Amino acid sequence: MAFTKNQAKLIKSLHDKKGRNETGLFLVEGEKNVVELLNSDFETQYVLCTESFFDTNVGPIKSNGAECDIVRQEEIEKVGTLESNDSALAVVKQKESLSPSVIASETKQSSEIILALDEIKDPGNLGTIIRIADWYGIKKIIASENSVDFYNPKVISATKGSFLRVDFSYANLAETLPKIGLPIFGALMSGENVHSFPFPKSGILLMGNESNGISKELEKIITKKITIPSFGSAESLNVAIATSVILDNWKRDN
Repeated sequence: MAFTKNQAKLIKSLHDKKGRNETGLFLVEGEKNVVELLNSDFETQYVLCTESFFDTNVGPIKSNGAECDIVRQEEIEKVGTLESNDSALAVVKQKESLSPSVIASETKQSSEIILALDEIKDPGNLGTIIRIADWYGIKKIIASENSVDFYNPKVISATKGSFLRVDFSYANLAETLPKIGLPIFGALMSGENVHSFPFPKSGILLMGNESNGISKELEKIITKKITIPSFGSAESLNVAIATSVILDNWKRDN
C-alpha cells in the first residue's frame, strides 16, 4: 500500500496530547524502540519504515500483523518528531492503565517497590525515570494527574524501549498512595541518609517536581523522609539522577 496524506495527517496529530487523547494512539520512533515494540504485547497499527529496516525486520513486522509502508528516510523525518530518524516510525494503540485499586491489590500479594511521581513536567526526565525503573526492576509507576503525558513522543523516545515493560498510571496521589498499604518514602532535602537507611523489601518511593520537590499536601502522607547527602556545593540533583541513586541504595539492601 502507498503512504497517503491522511496517514501523514494522523501521524502529525499524534505529536500533540489532544490528538493522542482523541485517537487513543501514540507514536514510537527510531530503530531500537520500534524493533522492541514489534516483539511486545502492544498493538501496533501501522509502521512507516525504510527499505533497509524492513529487510532486517520483515519477520517481526509480518508476525505482528501491522500494516507497513516502505518510504525514504526524508518522509519519515517529515512526519515524525525526531530530527534524525533513518529507520522507522510506528502508530500504536495506547494501553488502558492499571487502576489504583488493581495496583493496591497486586502489590499486597508481592514484594515490590512502586515509584510515585509528583508533578514531573519534563518529558526527558520522565522518559529517563521510566528507563531507570526498568533497569532496577520496578514494574509500576503512579504519577500525579498534572504530570507530563506518558505517551508524549519525547517521553517514549527517552525510555529507549523501557516503556514496554513498566505499568504506568495517573492518580490523585494524596488519596491513592495511603490505600496501597505500603510505607511511603519521600525524597526531600532533609531526611535520613539513603546510604545508611534500612530500606524494606516493599515500599513506595515518592519523587517530587523538578523545581519545587514534593508538595506540602503529599509531605503529610510520607512515612519516612529520606535524602541523598551532598558532598559539594550543587543546589540540587536532577530528579532522574536522584531516583537512580535512591533505587540503587534500596536494591543494595535487598
